[in-house]
Amino acid sequence: MTTTESTLSAAELQQAAHDHLWLHFTRMAAYQDVDMPIIVRGDGCYLEDAKGKRYLDALAGLFAVNIGYGYGEEMGEAAAAQMRELPFYTNWSYAHPRAIELAAEVAGLAPGDLNRVFFVSGGSEAVESAWKLARQYHSARGERRWKAIARRVAYHGTTMGALSINGIAALRAPFEPLVPDVMHVRNTNRYHRPEDETEEAFTAVLLAELEETIEQAGPETVAVVYMEPVQNAGGCFTPPEGYFKGVRELCDRYGILLCADEVITGFGRVGAWFGSERYDIRPDIVTSAKGLSSAYAAIGAVIVTDAVMEPFLDGSAMFTHGITFGGHPVQAAVALKNIEIMRRDRIVEGVREREDEFRSTLAQLLELPIAGDLRGTGYFYALELVKDKETRETFSEDESEWLLRGFLSQRLFEAGLICRADDRGDPVIQISPPLVAGQEEFDTIAGVLGEVLSEAWERMSSGPGVARAAGTAEAPVSPAGTFRTRVNPRD
Repeated sequence: MTTTESTLSAAELQQAAHDHLWLHFTRMAAYQDVDMPIIVRGDGCYLEDAKGKRYLDALAGLFAVNIGYGYGEEMGEAAAAQMRELPFYTNWSYAHPRAIELAAEVAGLAPGDLNRVFFVSGGSEAVESAWKLARQYHSARGERRWKAIARRVAYHGTTMGALSINGIAALRAPFEPLVPDVMHVRNTNRYHRPEDETEEAFTAVLLAELEETIEQAGPETVAVVYMEPVQNAGGCFTPPEGYFKGVRELCDRYGILLCADEVITGFGRVGAWFGSERYDIRPDIVTSAKGLSSAYAAIGAVIVTDAVMEPFLDGSAMFTHGITFGGHPVQAAVALKNIEIMRRDRIVEGVREREDEFRSTLAQLLELPIAGDLRGTGYFYALELVKDKETRETFSEDESEWLLRGFLSQRLFEAGLICRADDRGDPVIQISPPLVAGQEEFDTIAGVLGEVLSEAWERMSSGPGVARAAGTAEAPVSPAGTFRTRVNPRD
């Protein structure tokens, strides 16, 4: 009988991890004298580590495992069948059945005339590919456009082009100089706006700034605007009424392509197959990954309208870009099975049916003195933490460092809850479970967060000794993926 059990003991796994494995976005010094968390199995919304401890994954493996961890048998069968038929071939000048079938499925799910699909291996590659495509699209039409506009505190990936589009200065700084020219505009964070400002007035402010930025850049040089339907970094910023309608109108007025980055929001996360559908964005380009396969395979896609494809259908025109594993037949087979499961088990419909209960359960946390704002939609939420609810005062950098990394991240993990304590902007807890989560999971998430946040508030409020400790705390073990990237939160 075949088995996936490791041939190494738990102690041997730890030693090999310490000797050879380099974790992503992780302070490796934090693990010098302590064990790394080693996750060995998953089922539904739950994970188990090498020591047998069980965790509720309230982050869906970085907003990705949409159908949860319980479909391994079906996915494995789909992958094995494809391995037997055709283990690999490239999409460079060739096609194969699974890439064709998956492209047709994705085009059928995407809103409007987003009918062409270019496969890549993940989210950063999708964002990077979309920028190259936008540049070449304009070039094919006789225009020299290369600049991009994105939003402040927005995260779009880690490859050099995608990193340049990021609106998080602390992530960009270690790798500068980056790809020119990217401009960043205000995001849709309303929590710290004037209390008497109407939603309509806020939308007008945002659109005026976007238009001013386009004009200052030189409209004839701007190729593409990148925006997530719901911005992740900073804490689930949803769009105000009329915002995306206005963005679409500005892009049309100045001949700029609009790219909806749906690496997170695509495939059910916000209660629709695409966030572009829910918010009527009408993009020219959509970038996707994560939920395309529910993270059962490393695959992403750039989806474009017929109009964007049109210049590349003429004569010898060619999009001079490619990814070796883009449209890999095994990954495509897994993604097809994921879509089949999502349809069969009504995953997207379930999100819409349960989202009100999820939000109302999380909203109980707003009774805590440390909880300032709950933002998001579908199964995609963030809880902003504040020092003073009345004034909405945030924590200092040292206080945030202690709160998120010195306390919350480790304590939540100890309590068996995986979520993300993050300060790419103001401090937030990000909550985004698999789309199969139900009321039992909602109650657990809110219960654990309530207990741990209450304890955090007591410690933060207990006197100057804690404040001093906050400035000197050692970097803790941080399994939830926190990292210090504090930027101007008002952006």
